[in-house]
Amino acid sequence: MVKKLAFLLSFFIFSIGFSQIPSGYYSSATGSGYTLKTQLKNIISNGHIDQGYGALYTAYQTSDTDIFYENDNTVLDMYSENPNGLDPYNYTHGSRQCGNYNSENDCYNREHIFPQGFFNSQTPMRTDIHHVVPTDGSVNGRRSNYPFGEVSNPSHTSQNGSKVGSNTFDSFTGIVFEPIDEFKGDIARMLFYFATRYENEVTDATWDSPNSSTSNPLNGTNNQVYDDWYIKLLYKWHTQDPVSQREIVRNNEAYKFQGNRNPFIDHPEYVNQVWGTVLSTDNIVSLKNIKVYPNPSSTNSITITIPNELSISKITLYSVIGSKIYEEKNINFIKNRIRIKDLKSGVYLLKIENTTSSITKKIIIR
Repeated sequence: MVKKLAFLLSFFIFSIGFSQIPSGYYSSATGSGYTLKTQLKNIISNGHIDQGYGALYTAYQTSDTDIFYENDNTVLDMYSENPNGLDPYNYTHGSRQCGNYNSENDCYNREHIFPQGFFNSQTPMRTDIHHVVPTDGSVNGRRSNYPFGEVSNPSHTSQNGSKVGSNTFDSFTGIVFEPIDEFKGDIARMLFYFATRYENEVTDATWDSPNSSTSNPLNGTNNQVYDDWYIKLLYKWHTQDPVSQREIVRNNEAYKFQGNRNPFIDHPEYVNQVWGTVLSTDNIVSLKNIKVYPNPSSTNSITITIPNELSISKITLYSVIGSKIYEEKNINFIKNRIRIKDLKSGVYLLKIENTTSSITKKIIIR
């Protein structure tokens, strides 16, 4: 998660200034819940120009180039990138496009994060760069039309650690595809974009019915769009893997290419504002009951109190520029309290996580 730390502030406090958002672009997004979602749909539909399927390969030269990890200008493929070392293989833009493939590292093609089999390859969703990305052809084939999920015992693992197997998250037990942690938030925000941009199309009778395939996560409505378990999964990934510089660059390049933006990159807080009624059935509301005091503090320390019914997996304290100051896992509370001492004067971000969600609080030490 190295790429994320420097951008925690943009995710949890503000995002304007890090993104090249046109002035007034979101000025009509004034509602909440699914009203807000429709307002966003109208914003990102206006100006969206379908550039065609073939043009994506050219667009990837600026939207999906590795200037963030090895910095070698190769194709940035979420299914083969190794963020912590050398990639297992690389592709050069413009060469080895699929075509046929037999194994990994044969060729790369275009992966629809929301499978085009579910919308029968209709346009403009088939050509929409905000959810169509370059990936290794073989791993793309392994992903097939499976939804995303979390896998404990994979039937197949790609060279960068992406997995196929039975889902272990929430209520769904079918086959899913799990990408590596580095890109889970990226994928979640692409799927939230898709649910928003195409909310008028997802209940089309020509689309694969949510009851006709156990792998289709659509719930049959154009407001919520996805099943409850899928919303919760995507929100978990969205919060645990915040917006990165890579996503900001990609969003800006996508805007140049086809004239619209992903609002959940520009304004990550929109996710909870739109789907809050689904998410409130989880522990997110309970997380808000966590108390941190004193705040502001003049004692160089803070105390965190956790409600009895709430299980916490990790607490992390970051400086305002994203440096990790303190981390505690597998927490054993004494009287449901934990104290962090010897803090220097300044502004901090305290992130508290459970297995499905997280919350971040701004801390001031005077």
